Amino acid sequence: MVVRSSAAPPTPWSKSLAEPKIHETAFVHSFSNIIGDVHIGPDVLVAPGTSIRADEGKPFYIGEGTNIQDGVVIHGLEEGRVVGDDGAKYSVWVGKDSSLTHMALIHGPAYVGDNCFIGFRSTIFNARVNHGCIIMMHALIQDVEIPPGKYVPSGAIITNQQQADRLPDVNPADRDFAVHVVGINDALRAGYHCSVSESCMRSIRDEPSQSPTGNHGKGSVTKFEYTEIDTKIGTVMGLSRETLEQVRQLLGQNYRIGAEFADERRFKTSSWQSGGVLGDRESEVVKSLEACLTDHQGEYVRLIGIDPKAKRRVLEKLIQRPGGVEVPAGKSTSLKTSSSPAQGKAPSGGASGDLAAQVRQLLSQGYRIGAEHADERRFKTSSWKSAISLQTNNAAEVISALSSCLEEHTGEYVRLIAIDPKAKRRVMEQIIQRPNGKADLNSGSSGGSSNGKSASSYQPSSPSSTGKSSLSAEIISEVRNLLSSNHRIGTEHADQRRFKTGSWQTCSPIQSQRESEVVAALEACLAEHQGEYVRIIGIDPKAKRRVLEKVIQKP
Repeated sequence: MVVRSSAAPPTPWSKSLAEPKIHETAFVHSFSNIIGDVHIGPDVLVAPGTSIRADEGKPFYIGEGTNIQDGVVIHGLEEGRVVGDDGAKYSVWVGKDSSLTHMALIHGPAYVGDNCFIGFRSTIFNARVNHGCIIMMHALIQDVEIPPGKYVPSGAIITNQQQADRLPDVNPADRDFAVHVVGINDALRAGYHCSVSESCMRSIRDEPSQSPTGNHGKGSVTKFEYTEIDTKIGTVMGLSRETLEQVRQLLGQNYRIGAEFADERRFKTSSWQSGGVLGDRESEVVKSLEACLTDHQGEYVRLIGIDPKAKRRVLEKLIQRPGGVEVPAGKSTSLKTSSSPAQGKAPSGGASGDLAAQVRQLLSQGYRIGAEHADERRFKTSSWKSAISLQTNNAAEVISALSSCLEEHTGEYVRLIAIDPKAKRRVMEQIIQRPNGKADLNSGSSGGSSNGKSASSYQPSSPSSTGKSSLSAEIISEVRNLLSSNHRIGTEHADQRRFKTGSWQTCSPIQSQRESEVVAALEACLAEHQGEYVRIIGIDPKAKRRVLEKVIQKP
């Protein structure tokens, strides 16, 4: 089908005549209209009856794997921009693997993050919806920023920041539903591509056994998609048919897929390095596997199948040996029969013996291990970025992953995270590397299992421990009282107009429970918003309500 797309018309405010840029793997139905400076990324589905019109506000960005369903309208005002994840300014930004469902309206300036779900007939205008949010049906989101991972119920009208900050978190069932919708639409995209290929359709008619079997979740892609569609769109498939079938079977059983690699030395000691979890869509997994094989030519690479519910491995299959040659079928290893790596050996680099002992002790108590990293600027504002999140309880694998993390983030702060999977909370945060590259095993926010303290038992430091602070003693005392009550702390800011209407905007979220890091984040917010109102927020995470709102800066 021919896509209806055209350049933006010349206007007094724009004479660029920009045209849409549509990735070859995307499918845009001929009964949709796309006008102007619109970027549509890989594996996007644009359904019939949509209108994406960048003729007033521009540009628009639609991220990889997103589906835009029937009747969706995307438009933008001439003035007003949002900052996309690439740092550029857009009238409308929609991230990766999001669903804009039937009749939704996204009117710029607007930002919709990755893995979001926007329900039927909902409207997003002059707002920012961060990653992982779910907006149900007939909702209005205007003039606010929705924090990451929040749930907006059907019919809700969210027009001030207080409402946005009090929204509940997304629950696992809603998240699974959103992932399911993305999976269905990815299969539809592949099917639409096939429907316009005579040879692809002929292969289905001749081989009825290859038709879909009713499993519409992510990963339920049929065989013809790789024999015909991916060849048509230029994907070079370097994996063997047996490996592709193995991937398809694992995804069909709702397992996750990962990869690991090792050089000759690490292979002999079973010190595999993690290649990460590769996704849960077949096209993504295959591309990631091929990239892993290419990046690690001359090394061993193995495919990992993971049961996310039981949190254990169900398959380890060697798919490449040194030289870049893929291993023939039948070389998979069942975890029940494979020998586990020696628990007492840590990799030669990165993690020290003390850290290795601490990791084993945490794992023996049933905790999960993760890591976060931050450069100097992020460390001062406590804006840590996730580095690894491990579902395994194999000490050698965890230590190997930590060593790789330390090497990858040399010159940055790295901290070890211990998580109680039952209580779904952190029990330890400990800095294990500072910018000078030296591990600091005694400066965590808690002592973890090594000293018997958890993150929740954090004892506030004295005012002097925070150094010279621009905050008053009264505010620091308020922070200390909130932290000692296990409350979370946030900040909001507003200019004169927003202050009069009560439309506060959120500063960078403060995830830490350490007094020094909280104070640093508060000072950063004050410095960034000089000349504005700034207030401190105390939040009870259990009751999901605010316990304090106090203005700490006026213009």
